[in-house]
Amino acid sequence: MDLIVHSLYSHKEVFLRELVSNASDALDKLRFLSVTDPSVLADGGDMEIRIKPDPDAGTITITDSGIGMTKDELKDCLGTIAQSGTSKFLKALKENKELGSDNGLIGQFGVGFYSAFLVAEKVVVSTKSPKTDKQYIWEAEANSSSYVIREETDPEKMLTRGTQITLFLREEDKYEFAEPTRIQGLVKNYSQFVSFPIFTWQEKSRTVEVEEEESKETEETAEGEKEKKKKTITEKYWDWELANETKPIWMRNPKEVEETEYNEFYKKAFNEFLDPLAHAHFTTEGEVEFRSVLYIPGMAPLSNEEIMNPKTKNIRLYVKRVFISDDFDGELFPRYLSFVKGVVDSNDLPLNVSREILQESRIVSYWKAFVT
Repeated sequence: MDLIVHSLYSHKEVFLRELVSNASDALDKLRFLSVTDPSVLADGGDMEIRIKPDPDAGTITITDSGIGMTKDELKDCLGTIAQSGTSKFLKALKENKELGSDNGLIGQFGVGFYSAFLVAEKVVVSTKSPKTDKQYIWEAEANSSSYVIREETDPEKMLTRGTQITLFLREEDKYEFAEPTRIQGLVKNYSQFVSFPIFTWQEKSRTVEVEEEESKETEETAEGEKEKKKKTITEKYWDWELANETKPIWMRNPKEVEETEYNEFYKKAFNEFLDPLAHAHFTTEGEVEFRSVLYIPGMAPLSNEEIMNPKTKNIRLYVKRVFISDDFDGELFPRYLSFVKGVVDSNDLPLNVSREILQESRIVSYWKAFVT
């Protein structure tokens, strides 16, 4: 586990991106398989992802209603680092044209799951596959090189279908990552364009009317009955909240997108209050494929330093709608265009094993030449 924790990731917070991406992959697998076998969707509920942080217990639980895993798949996919079930599925998918080739699976490297140990001292995975009637639990600790697989026997913990991952956070990470608003923020930053709905457990408030306690001054009605006074109070409660309601506008046909939609997406994605001056929405196909929407902001940069700053975080790179980075040093844009804002999404971009750093690539060179 030390290899994963210390070598593959530079920021702890990416653990949630990786686990949500895995959950999305599991849902994609289920959707593809349901084309030829609709029975896999039976009695499984909506296709969604739910994330429940518990500040008191110091845990985070991520649940998806995807394809789940059998006991053998648990051994293959979680028992060996860099053994990715998604890679196997993609290989099988290519051999079965009936399922189609337009998919969003991104788990190419098989190590994303282990990013959980960046923040967790123990991880428990409970999973149920439509292929079997049994539900299995996989459990491992960060300071151990072994794991345990056992059958779930508690009726109250049974899943209809899918996978539930519980992270028992390290002492130093409980305060930050068991905080519901922090989890909500991470989902919006990294995974807001994932194809499936992602719900997070959030504290909310509502206004309710309650009766005041009786007092000597309580008024009486004409019939002589005491009229109870009411007051308004704010009540706290917990409920699920959709975290990824913004849709990836760049995935749509430009001819079908209204100007107001482009403007609203720009304001939400970049926290702007002015409409952009102009936008460009384009798609390339063939040897190199990517989709992009670029904007010229409605307000000019305030200084020459801002104009020529290559690290403006104005361009967001996505791979299959999962946020990878906005920290570039002129790789995607020349300095004189650093004021341009937008998103770039590709299924073909080569990333390192952690999906964090772009490797030297002809695709990046092609992109840079294309936009300039």
